[in-house]
Amino acid sequence: MNNRNQIVKQFSIGFIPLLVFLVAEYFYGVVVGLAVAMAFSLAELAYLWFRHRRVDTFILVDVGLLLVLAGISIVLDSDLLFKLKPAVMEFILVGVLAVHGFTRHPVLLWMMKRYLAGMEPGEAQKAMLKTMARFLAVIFLLHTALIVWSAYYWSDAAWAFVSGGLFYVIMAVVFAGQWFYLKRKGPASRPPEVDDDEEWFDLVDEQGRITGRAPRGRVHGDPRLLHPVVHLHVLNDKGYILLQKRSAGKELYPACWDTAVGGHVASGENIMQALMREAREELNIDARKAVPLFRYVMRNDYESELVHTFLLRRNGPFRHNREEIGEIRFWSPPEIEESTGEKFTPNLLEELKMLREKGLLGAVREKKRKRR
Repeated sequence: MNNRNQIVKQFSIGFIPLLVFLVAEYFYGVVVGLAVAMAFSLAELAYLWFRHRRVDTFILVDVGLLLVLAGISIVLDSDLLFKLKPAVMEFILVGVLAVHGFTRHPVLLWMMKRYLAGMEPGEAQKAMLKTMARFLAVIFLLHTALIVWSAYYWSDAAWAFVSGGLFYVIMAVVFAGQWFYLKRKGPASRPPEVDDDEEWFDLVDEQGRITGRAPRGRVHGDPRLLHPVVHLHVLNDKGYILLQKRSAGKELYPACWDTAVGGHVASGENIMQALMREAREELNIDARKAVPLFRYVMRNDYESELVHTFLLRRNGPFRHNREEIGEIRFWSPPEIEESTGEKFTPNLLEELKMLREKGLLGAVREKKRKRR
């Protein structure tokens, strides 16, 4: 089952006890409805306990809400309160949907975690769920208002249809529409399957705050998914800069000159940990003395990166990873400026400008001028 269908399914499952109560109450009355819903909820609690060894707090809250509302109806024996009860319960549902859809609190994902069995929804699935929550919040708010109106001004038969049958019609139309949409869009609309061994990266905003995570296959190819990377510039005592020539087999910018060290930050890894790891893997050096230079966003049609750039003063030795790097060598600043036969990555060209602005690549030329 793909992730989108899984989310739609779990979205429905989360409110089953409430739906069971409404159906049983509609046909058999509030006492029978409460008994059936309680039995169903207890069975669900028992199943989750024996399957996952934990008590589901959302079901407990659901049961408590059912008990309170049903108990008030029984004790007060008020026809109007009886008619307004579905509106109260649905309004609570509207509140949950609205919080998820219109705020930064993904309450529906929190509720569904017990069913997702470790599945991590991708950004596309989270966006789809947020859109669905907004749409349903508006639809159910209108339906709630219609229940209140029918309770005061319409006949019992009209109220019964609005509060009961119409709710199920809306649910059926929404989820049938979603199913037909996914069916019509076909595999092209579905995210690629994630290999169990595939790398995962944290997703961030432009300030570096983590907003989610995604596998390499989704990050590469979707410029909307900003993810962090580390770059290390190495300068020797002469002011020359060490560059690496990317392997000809690289997916992006093959056989182009790039920063001495560059790589992604793995999910759960901090920036310095990633820098240390990449420096060891690519040049077999210790980057503990590296100092931060700048941070910027680099975007292209392929991906978007939040680049954390560092500087290390070192003459050598270096032992580069020959599977990832074609060759390495030091370049003088004038040599880089005058080079016409070599290709440089866009990231490197951008960072060379920043290094010049900081005066880190002007030292050689300035020294020669002073000698003259």
